[in-house]
Amino acid sequence: LGIEVHTPGVGHLLLKLAEADIGNVRIMSADAMEILQQVIPAASLAGMQLFFPDPWHKKKHHKRRIVQPSFVELVATLLQPGGLFHAATDWEGYAEHILHCFSDRPDLFENLSESNDYVPQPDSRPTTKFERRGQRLGHSVRDLMFRRTSDHLPAF
Repeated sequence: LGIEVHTPGVGHLLLKLAEADIGNVRIMSADAMEILQQVIPAASLAGMQLFFPDPWHKKKHHKRRIVQPSFVELVATLLQPGGLFHAATDWEGYAEHILHCFSDRPDLFENLSESNDYVPQPDSRPTTKFERRGQRLGHSVRDLMFRRTSDHLPAF
């Protein structure tokens, strides 16, 4: 299941899926937070991926970032115990923010990095347009991977 709010991104993805003759994918053109909060059942996901979310790099806009402490709790609610959360970003400050938000909840998540920060890019993660753009600008891409550690669900 893919969720994307940017309509041209949905169209491009549908085109790529058709070209590759991949049919076991469902795409929702919607606000991801609304879908995650209202549609996806608790403990129903084996994994979640968040690749190159809008970094909202200006400090006054940081509150608009999708990854916040409340998002971490929501992810914990939706993932099955042992489920994986994988994020990637080319904004160093956002990578640090994601790392801190998840690391602040050791009761819910384990960082899968050997150095307790970032993991090498897994072969399973595709290279995106946003990643290529960031690399052209000299940005380093950081991948983060966390495992859901318990069956305890956070209270909302």
